[in-house]
Amino acid sequence: MPIVGQSTETADWVSRFADEVIEESERRAPGKPVVVASGLSPSGPIHLGNLREVMTPHLVADEIRRRGRQVRHLISWDDYDRYRKVPAGVAGVDESWAEHIGKPLTSVPAPKGSAHPNWAEHFKAAMVESLAELGVEFDGISQTAQYTSGVYREQVLHAMKHRGDIDAVLAQYRTKPKGGAKKGQKPVDEAELEAEEGSGAAAEDDGSSGSAGYFPYKPYCGNCEKDLTTVTAYDDTTTELTYACTACGFSETVRLNEFNRGKLVWKVDWPMRWAYEGVVFEPSGVDHSSPGSSFQVGGQIVGIFGGKQPIGPMYAFVGISGMAKMSSSRGGVPTPADALKIMEPQLLRWLYARRRPNQSFKIAFDQEIQRLYDEWDKLDAKVADGSALPGDVAAHARAVGTAGAELPRTPRPMPYRTLASVADITAGHEDQALRILSELDPEQPLSSLDVVRPRFDKAEAWINTQVPADQRTIVRDEPDAELLKSLDDQAQGSLRLLLDGLAEHWSLDGLTHLVYGVPKVQAGFPADATPKELPPEIKTSQRTFFALLYHLLVGRDTGPRLPTLLLAVGQERVRRLLGA
Repeated sequence: MPIVGQSTETADWVSRFADEVIEESERRAPGKPVVVASGLSPSGPIHLGNLREVMTPHLVADEIRRRGRQVRHLISWDDYDRYRKVPAGVAGVDESWAEHIGKPLTSVPAPKGSAHPNWAEHFKAAMVESLAELGVEFDGISQTAQYTSGVYREQVLHAMKHRGDIDAVLAQYRTKPKGGAKKGQKPVDEAELEAEEGSGAAAEDDGSSGSAGYFPYKPYCGNCEKDLTTVTAYDDTTTELTYACTACGFSETVRLNEFNRGKLVWKVDWPMRWAYEGVVFEPSGVDHSSPGSSFQVGGQIVGIFGGKQPIGPMYAFVGISGMAKMSSSRGGVPTPADALKIMEPQLLRWLYARRRPNQSFKIAFDQEIQRLYDEWDKLDAKVADGSALPGDVAAHARAVGTAGAELPRTPRPMPYRTLASVADITAGHEDQALRILSELDPEQPLSSLDVVRPRFDKAEAWINTQVPADQRTIVRDEPDAELLKSLDDQAQGSLRLLLDGLAEHWSLDGLTHLVYGVPKVQAGFPADATPKELPPEIKTSQRTFFALLYHLLVGRDTGPRLPTLLLAVGQERVRRLLGA
C-alpha cells in the first residue's frame, strides 16, 4: 500500500523513502536487488509532469545505491498500448493518422520527417536523451517486446484462467462513480501537466465482455492490427481463443499458448507486471486516489498473480506558468528536452528533489527562471561555506550528481539573469558577449565563453525562445534628441553625475554603486548611504532616474539591469546616447 503519514518536518524525503523501501524489499525478497519502477507511455511528447513518474523512483534508487545496495530502476515503456487519438500540435501529423487509431503504438508510423521506425520510438528517443542528460540510470523494458516475444505468456494464460476472480474485483467498482473532479474539469490558472492514469493507458476498458462472458485480454486483429476486438469463445483446456474484429469484420481462432499478438487490459496488465518484476516501489499520480483507479484496483488483482502491491507515494501535479492544462497525448506541452534547453540539468533535478512528491510545484519558462537560478546560486554558496540546512544540503547533493558521478557543471557560473541580459543585448555576437562579461569583473576577465558554458547557452536559448519579441532589448542607434532637449535641470544634472563617474566606475559593482548613488547625491546624501539613512522619496527619485536611462538607451520604461545594460552598450556609446 502507499506510504502515508509523511511528516512535513522530514528534512530529506528521499532518505525516508529509501529506508522504507529497503526494509520492505528485505521482507519480500531478502538478499536480492531492490526493484523500483516507472511507467511511461510514448503516445505523444513525454512531458514534465510525466518526468515526476521517473524522478521520484530515480532519486530513491540513487539514495539506495549511495548506501552500497544493489537496485534496479525499471522504466516500462508502454509502447504496446493502443494509439488512442491523433494528438494536436505534433509536427508532421494530420488527421490522416486517424486510420491508425486502435493499433499498437509500435505499429503506427512515426511523424513525418522522423528518423525513427515508428510512433513509439520517436517519442521514446527524446525522453531517453533527456534522461541521459539528467543522469538517470534505468533498465528500459519495451512492452511490445515483452508481449510479442511471449515473455508474459504464462501470465496471460493465468489471467484467462482466473478471469472470474478478476471480473469480481472489477465489478466492485464498475457502478461506483470516481471521486473528485474529472480530468479536464478542474479550474486551473496555470498549466498542470499530469500523467495519464496508468502511464497513459487509462482510456482502455476493463476487458472484453460479450455473450461468452468477461475476458481480461485484448487481441490485436490479425487483419487490421486494431484492438477493436471481442473474444467470442475460449477453452481453458486447449487455450483455443476465438475473436471477432468490429473494425474490419475479421475473425479467427488461435491457440493462446502460441499467440503473441495481444495484451492484458491495463487494470490487469499493471498488477501483473508488479508481480512478474517484483516491484517494491512505484509512485502514482493523484488521479489514483479515486475509487476504481488502476492503482487501487491493482492492489487487489496483484494477489491473483501471487504478488504484492508496491509501496509508493501519490505524486502531485507539475505546473507550467501561463499554459493551458494538457495531457501527454497532445502536442505543444513542454518536455524535459524543452526545459533542458533553457536550464542546466542540476536545476531541473533540484526542482524535483527539493519538494516531497505530494507537493505540487512550478517549472518556470518565464521571467521566474531568473529568480529560481538566483535561489539555486545562493544555495550553492551556502553549501560551499557550510551554512546550508541539512535538508537543503541533501537536495543540493541529489541535484548536482548521482551515486555514480557528478553531472558536468559550468566552470564559472555567473548569474543567469546577467547572462540572459548579455545574450539579449549582443544578439549572437560572441565577441561582444565575451567583452561585456569580462568587464563585469575586470580583475578576473574571462579567457573565453567556454568557462560560462553551458549556462550561457541555456540563458541565450531562453532569450531566443521564451522572451516575446516586444520584450527583447534593442539599443538605440541614435540619441533621442527630443527627450534630451525636454529635460529639466534636475534630470540633466543626474545625467551629468552619471557621465562624470562612468570611467571610474566601469565594472558591474562600480556601475551598480553609481546608478543607485546618483539620486542620493542629488538629494544631498552620500552615494553609499543605506536605505535606513534615506527618506522614502529617494526610492521614487531612483525609479524616475532609471526610467529616464532606459528611455534614452532602449526606448522603453524597463529593460535588463542597468549596470549590465551600460556595460553591454559600451562607454563611448552610452556617452553619445545620454547626450554627452
